Amino acid sequence: MGADGLRVEVPEALAPWRGQVRVALVLGSGLGAVADAVEGPTEIPFANLAGFPHPPAALAGHAGRLVLGKLQGVACAVFMGRLHTYQGLSALDAAYPARLAAALGAEVIVVTNAAGAVNRSLDAGDLVVIDDHINLLGDNPLRGWPGPDGGTPFVSMRDGYDPALRDLARVVAMEEGIALEGGVYAAVAGPSYETPAEVRALEAAGADVVGMSTVPEVIAARALGLRVLGLSLVTNVAAGARISHEEVLSAGERASADLTRLILAILSRL
Repeated sequence: MGADGLRVEVPEALAPWRGQVRVALVLGSGLGAVADAVEGPTEIPFANLAGFPHPPAALAGHAGRLVLGKLQGVACAVFMGRLHTYQGLSALDAAYPARLAAALGAEVIVVTNAAGAVNRSLDAGDLVVIDDHINLLGDNPLRGWPGPDGGTPFVSMRDGYDPALRDLARVVAMEEGIALEGGVYAAVAGPSYETPAEVRALEAAGADVVGMSTVPEVIAARALGLRVLGLSLVTNVAAGARISHEEVLSAGERASADLTRLILAILSRL
């Protein structure tokens, strides 16, 4: 990766939005309902954006579109779907939405995902604000990056998930009557779901939820100076008796109203 390898150029199709976007949102499996609330939306398929990585196959529950407009009066770029390393992409490519958000001028990125419960007190339908993560992907989007302007590549992740934004999410959830837990997100490579032994190992390591995404975007976002808020929707109990992608999407649809309400209320406070 060259000196500027982490930064991307704004595609011509997005030129009018350069410097206008304040918040970016990345919506995980089955969580695209937030985009329906965008005012005056402009929708562009990922495939029409020059430079956007294209995995070999689309994934159900990920619409593959960028929606631009306003949410609660805040100019937003909403990525309906994301990229994953299990699709054969590098962590750098999987982090492309965060890198593009930075190029558009976003100050904050909200990353959402569907996750399996590792913590035994969690169940399908629960919402979790991410306090920290464990990167078990075997890759990092900063690999080979010499740092900004050739400086240090060693990005602190102590507060990778912005403490003030986490506090705001908890306050807003309380005011809205939405149950919101806090926890650690573990990112695994996938696409196979975790074995019971792997779930026990994750539990021992301190993970509360597990998924196959999000971490590359968060690391790249922090390297580029964006503040990060992460939200997980628990869609299944990890290594449960019944688990399928269809089940994940179904749980996402059932809980999307609360997640949408929470995100809109948070945006109204920014």
